[in-house]
This record gives sequence, C-alpha cells and structure tokens, in this order.
Amino acid sequence: MKTRRLTMAQAIIQFLQNQYVERDGMERPFFAGCFGIFGHGNVAGIGQALQQMPDFRYYQTRNEQAMVHTAAAYAKMRNRLQTFACPTSVGPGATNMVTGAAGATINRLPVLLLPGDVFARRNVAPVLQQLEMPYSQDFSANDVFKPVSRYWDRINRPEQIITSLPEVMRVLTSPADTGAVTLALPQDVQAEAYDYPVALFEKRVWTIPRPLPDARLLQRAADLIKSSQKPLVVAGGGVIYSAATDALAAFVSQTGIPVGETQAGKGSLRYDNPLNLGAIGATGTFGANIMAREADLVIGIGTRYSDFTTASKTAFQNPDVRFININIAEFDAYKHSGLPLTGDARETINVLAGLLAGWMVGAEYRARAEKFNQDWDAEVERIYNLGHEPLPSQGEVIGAVNSFSDERDVVLCAAGSAPGDLHKLWRTRDPKGYHLEYGYSCMGYEIAGGLGAKMACPDREIYVIVGDGSYLMLAQEIVTSVQEGVKLTIILIDNHGYGSIGALSRSLGSQGFGTRYLFRDERTGQLPTDEMPMSEAVESYLPVDYAANARSLGAHVIKVDAIPDLKKALAEAKKQTKTTLIYVETDRYAGVPGYESWWDVPIAEVSEIKSVQESRAEYEKARENERYFL
Repeated sequence: MKTRRLTMAQAIIQFLQNQYVERDGMERPFFAGCFGIFGHGNVAGIGQALQQMPDFRYYQTRNEQAMVHTAAAYAKMRNRLQTFACPTSVGPGATNMVTGAAGATINRLPVLLLPGDVFARRNVAPVLQQLEMPYSQDFSANDVFKPVSRYWDRINRPEQIITSLPEVMRVLTSPADTGAVTLALPQDVQAEAYDYPVALFEKRVWTIPRPLPDARLLQRAADLIKSSQKPLVVAGGGVIYSAATDALAAFVSQTGIPVGETQAGKGSLRYDNPLNLGAIGATGTFGANIMAREADLVIGIGTRYSDFTTASKTAFQNPDVRFININIAEFDAYKHSGLPLTGDARETINVLAGLLAGWMVGAEYRARAEKFNQDWDAEVERIYNLGHEPLPSQGEVIGAVNSFSDERDVVLCAAGSAPGDLHKLWRTRDPKGYHLEYGYSCMGYEIAGGLGAKMACPDREIYVIVGDGSYLMLAQEIVTSVQEGVKLTIILIDNHGYGSIGALSRSLGSQGFGTRYLFRDERTGQLPTDEMPMSEAVESYLPVDYAANARSLGAHVIKVDAIPDLKKALAEAKKQTKTTLIYVETDRYAGVPGYESWWDVPIAEVSEIKSVQESRAEYEKARENERYFL
C-alpha cells in the first residue's frame, strides 16, 4: 500500500480539498476553502498545513462565531452543496463557535468545525486555556459542541482521521442529517506525522440522492388530497434546498392548492403567484392564517413546523385536519402524526402531480385564495407608503429597499423585529432572494451571513438589514468584507435598543423593561422602561455613533433621515465598490400589525404589576386554542 507521510493537520487539509459532491449530474468541490483565526492551539498545526497548501484557500476573519455564520450562509445560498471549514485555536477561540454551530445544526446547514484542543499526551497539563475536571481527564471545553453537532469526534491519534473523515463527509453531505460537524483536534496531535494511505487523498465524489417515498404511501397521499375540500401547502426550506420551486409552481397551478410560506420557505413561489398566500404563522398574512385555520388537509413540504410556523400549535383549528408531510428527514416527516412521505421534495411533488392528474380544488376555494393574494399585496403597498413622521417606520424602510432592489438581489436578516416584518412584507421574486436565519434567529448573524451570501453569489447585490442591537453584537466582519473586496450594502436601522423585545415586553405587560438604550435614571436607580415619554427619552439616548463605528471598520457610510433620502442612498450604495452602510433612524413604536395569529410566550402567573396580570388573563384564554395532533 502506497503511503504519504504528513502531519495530521496536513492530511486533513489534503483530504478536504479532494472531496466533491454531485447532484443532478452537476459536480463541484464540496469545500470552497477555509475561514479561520490562528492561536497557539492551531497555528503550528492547521495553520502550517494551510500555509503549505495554498490551493485550499484560507480567509482571515475577526470573530470565530461570525465565521461559522459566514460558512452557514454560504452553504444556504449554495443549497447545502458547498461549504467552508472553520478551524480555531484551543480555548475561547473554540468555544466562541458554539453559537454558530447551534445555528447551523438547527437550520440543517453543513459546516465543518475544527477547534484546537488540549494535549492528548497530557504530560504537560494543565496547558493554557485547559478546562480541568476532577472526575475525568478525558474531557475538555470542546465537549460543549456535542449537543450542537450532528457528528462529533476527538482525534487523539493521527491515524484516527482515516476512519473519521469519511464519516464527517457522510454527515455533511446528507440532506437529512446535515448540520455542524465537529472534529476536536488536540494541538500536539495536529503536528504529529503518520504514513497515511495515498488512497485517502484520492478524489471522492459524494452523490446527493433524490429518494422517493414508498409507492403505497404516495397513493394514500393522493387519495387524501382528492378527498379534501380545503387543502393547504406549507412550503418550508426543503422546497428551496431541493430546487423544487418550479415543481411546486406547476403543482399548485395544476391543483389549485394555495400555499403559505415559512421563513425558510419564503421564495418557494413568487410573491405574485396568484396562489401564494405569503407568510404563514405567527408572522403570517391574514389570508394564509385564515386558510390555515380552516384547512382540512395540510401538506407540509420541507418544513419542520416550528412554533412560528404553527403559531404555537394554534394555526390549524379544523377539528378534522390531517397532515401529509413531504420531507427528506424521517424525523420531520412524522410530525403532527402526518402521513410521512420521506423523500426528496422535488421528485415527490412531481410524482404526486401525476397521481392527481385531472383533479383540482373547487373553483370557489381557488378564487378565495387568489383574492387573498391580491388583498395582501394591497396591504403591503399601504405599509410601504405610510408616510410616517417624524421618523419613518421600519415597514417603509423595507419597502424602499424592496422596491429599489433587482429581481435577483438578496435581502438578508436574522434577529429583532425586522424578520417578522420581512416575512410579511418582502415581495420575493427569486428563490434565493430572501435569506433569513430564523431557526436560531441569532443576533450577530446579519453582517457575517451577508459576507457568506455574497461570496456564494458575487453577481447579486446583498442587502443586509440589521438593527442597532444586533449590529453592536457582531459588526467586525465589515473588516473582512473590505479586506476581501466582498461588497455588502448594510441598512442599519436604529430604534435605540432591542425594538422587537421591547414590543413583545409591552404586549406582555412588562412595559419594555430593559429593552431601550437609555442612561440609568438617577432618581430611581433603574433603567427606564418604554413608559418614559419620548421627549425625555431623546435626552437620555446613549451617544453611540454607528456611522463613525462603521467608517472606522472601513465601510463607506451614508446617513439618511427620511425615505426619499434612503432611496437616493440605495442608488449611491449600488455604485460603490466596497461595503456601504446606510444609517437610518426609525420610530420604535410604528410596527407592522399581527394578522390572525398568536405566539406563545409565557407570562408570569402571579405579579404585583396590573398590566402583567391583565396580560396573563389574555394569555390563558389564548392558550386554549393550542392543540395536539395525534
């Protein structure tokens, strides 16, 4: 057997750059390269390997959590067919990635994490940044990755990667089981040499399958659909990852079944498809939520039925409602006691279309759905043109960006009140035009995710919408975007604090406590609530200069005061060749309404505050609509 003597770190990089994926006859390298920050736990291992293997491109980043978000966003834009590796040093460099790992796994996005680890040989322990436990030496801080990884391993001997790396690829390329994969790499073992079999480094192509469900289950599903009077499709992210958008459009045109879209599934149909009811659930449209409430059959396609999608199990109120679940993951296909069609979304939709040839919903039901589509577009237009003063509303900001953007441009967001408003209001014209991280809704994802999205599709404009709270958490990757010449347009919305949670707090009777960026009240010793009059609040705002901050990181900055100025700024930003940040202040209290929906956020059962008592009474009444689906 031919061998090649390499360090363990060199062997890993050599292996990764020879892994390919193939779907529908199209082949591509699975790894686009490597993000990373070097420290004493990896600089002489993975760092040295990357230096001598420049074909596996290395990108310098500023924050370990951010680089995982960037890799996940890249994978999302590439329909999970390509990603990055993310090596770090030992200690805080490693554990900084845990939040990103959780986000990747929750959103079913492949990312490879290569954190440095403590010495496997132990003789010099405890080393710098080592977490010691008195009950075991076989333990390190990297064990925290276990619950947020789809696969986890620690490489204590250099030859262990021979069997571990193929398992890494099996999970990363699995459409059902993908997520964050973690290989903990002891810093001493990274530098150890071994005679590896040359066959380990040969090109390997991993085929992404398109399996079909059992034929009898498909027939049962078709029979259920034919016997339904008010069927509804819930389109999730699996529609887009499977490249099933054209198949879905043909299916609904043929059958007349209307569609509600989840956050991950928004873009499954164009916004102006007459059977697209738009967003569904807690952040849904009135049409989608009314038809969900009445539906006697729900066809979930590529959705995991999060609480936002189901409005905390209150969305589907028909006492006889049944579920058909098309999902590549068996775990999701069985949810809500549904008929499980475990398989690829595109191929399953096409087979069902054939089994339903000649059948369609009643003309009145179809016409009702089409009317809801038209009425919702009018509501969007109303919110886009509120003319709110003296500060614009967030809905108007979204409208300006949406109206200015081209069909293939991308809006990207993750946390705060903007995701809910975007879910309702954004007119999606391209399957990849709407990029929301809402499985984890992670503050700080936005700018890092925008970087990954732009790297995945450099021919599209990326519009990152981020609130002031999220910006303050993780803005450093502006530096990376400037360094790499990856241009973003960032719309920073300043509502002076955590606007989303402020609104939620007020709705729960808690008056926005702890959600505004204000100086402490010297008279009471407390942080002011949202009950403080606006005139006093303005005088108490924290003097954070976001424009100056972004400029110091290398961005071109434009400050605007009104919607007409924002439209001019967007035109100027498009001409720029480097990352541009547009700063706009909005009215904290001018929100987009809720439409026929609810979200379960538990309220204190006992309280001395009257507004909390009142909210608790309303909460208990609303909870009566929560259902089990057995």
